[in-house]
Amino acid sequence: MSQEPSSRFARWRSSTLAPFEHRVFALFWWATLVSSFGSLIQSVGASWLMATIEHSAESVALVQTAGTLPFFFLSIVAGALADTNDRRLLMLVSQSVMFVASVILAGLTWFGVTTPLLLLGMTFILGCGSASFAPAWQSSIGDQVPRAQVPAAIMANAMGFNLARSVGPAIGGVIVAALGAVMAFVINAISYLGMLATLLWWKPPRTKSALPPESLGTAILAGVRYVRLSPDLLAIYLRCVMFTVPFSAVNALMPVVARDLLGGTAQTFGLLLGGFGVGAMCGALSSGALRQRFPVDRLLRGVVLVAAISLTAIALSPWAITTFLAHVIAGAMWTMGLANFNIAVQMSSPRWVMGRTLATYQTFAFAGMAVGAWIWGRCASVFGVREALGFAAVACLVAFAVAHWVRVRVASVGALDPHVVGEVAEPKYPLHPASGPISVHIEYTVPEQHAREFIAVVNELGRIRRRDGAFNWSVAQDIDRPEQWIEQFESPTWIDYLRRQTRPTLADAGVRERLRSLISGERGSVRRFIERPTGAEPLGPDSSHVEPREDYSASTS
Repeated sequence: MSQEPSSRFARWRSSTLAPFEHRVFALFWWATLVSSFGSLIQSVGASWLMATIEHSAESVALVQTAGTLPFFFLSIVAGALADTNDRRLLMLVSQSVMFVASVILAGLTWFGVTTPLLLLGMTFILGCGSASFAPAWQSSIGDQVPRAQVPAAIMANAMGFNLARSVGPAIGGVIVAALGAVMAFVINAISYLGMLATLLWWKPPRTKSALPPESLGTAILAGVRYVRLSPDLLAIYLRCVMFTVPFSAVNALMPVVARDLLGGTAQTFGLLLGGFGVGAMCGALSSGALRQRFPVDRLLRGVVLVAAISLTAIALSPWAITTFLAHVIAGAMWTMGLANFNIAVQMSSPRWVMGRTLATYQTFAFAGMAVGAWIWGRCASVFGVREALGFAAVACLVAFAVAHWVRVRVASVGALDPHVVGEVAEPKYPLHPASGPISVHIEYTVPEQHAREFIAVVNELGRIRRRDGAFNWSVAQDIDRPEQWIEQFESPTWIDYLRRQTRPTLADAGVRERLRSLISGERGSVRRFIERPTGAEPLGPDSSHVEPREDYSASTS
């Protein structure tokens, strides 16, 4: 009996606090906490400034839209840059842009020249900085802690952000009421200094690759292709959008709820934000234990159901205290929802494409927030604030119903680690990296009794190959010798062929093992070809147009 509390505490500690044992993570956590305080104080200042210079509920809601819309336009580009360039440098540039934008916004407000359009424009620039920073920062978590601790690190970051959110908005409300929005913008500018100092100090390990980095366009297309051919990721993104669109009504309409439904001031708005932050912090602290007890899909379905209840409570509440408590519940659901979607994406993505899958997640999530903020702001202007919140609650119930058919599944720890078997066989004659296309033909002998199962498994393998970069994949059966099958696919160039060899994971190896169990022999007979267009010289020792092959080595799976 005496061991029970100790083991429960140990489980809670491992799911929540273990990442703090790593100095780099701890320093980033504190720097992020300070920056979060500044950002939340700035958001109070921007939202309340807009509420005082423009009385339309739609205009107030557009402040959130302006801050989140850049995540829709920039996230995928930022994710590709994070996967192919120095993440630390990308984060430094992004933080510097936000620092300068905050200083300019403070100056404009100090001189009293801030208009609704200028406020939205500067908020948009701050959002651009955040959108560029986020994929590199989130994908760098794997450089700060072991992969097994990534879920705990994500929740710890969420806990830090919402710790700031539980206090920062209330402080922001007091600062704005006493000193004006300009002081909120000044504090936000100062808050970036800690993160800038941490990034200048940090010297992350650099993984040396024998292959050159992909170009930006190629990296973006590779990320889009990977997502398009990953059903588990597509399900996560769809569920995320169906959560963020309706639930964004809470944040988008919070200033109007404080002003119109409660007849309050900036301090009332700050207290509601503080209640939302308290709930969010509680959600982050309890999420680890809940993840251990419930499958992620069931946990997320519960989150969206409680979200609908909290929206209904905010819409119907006649008292400030019940509105405050409803915001506490909403904050818990908001953090638990977004953090668990984030964890699901990170645990369902290999390292080589992590920045791009996270960026795609952010694109969907923040597009949902931006579109939702505009929808509910418009509904509030046309139908009323209470009615808009009620419509959002109904949309949450629709999302709860759809979740029965669209399930969220998360890969086990280590399943997406690289699967390396051996070195790529060298071609007989040197190939230039840009030579191609490279066509691969694999011949299998499949006993008749295994043919039906073979076609299902080889098509799954084809999806994996296309996801990792293969083109024009197909499988054919010999009509004269039905036991003979040929799988064929292409890589645009020799360097693309080598890159694809580094991408299969341990989970993919399971599909290959199933295929081997269905064929005669250890593996299929592999032949590689290079296309020779009209006028091209054949490969050989006497060819004068074959350039020396650079020393690119890769592993195959």
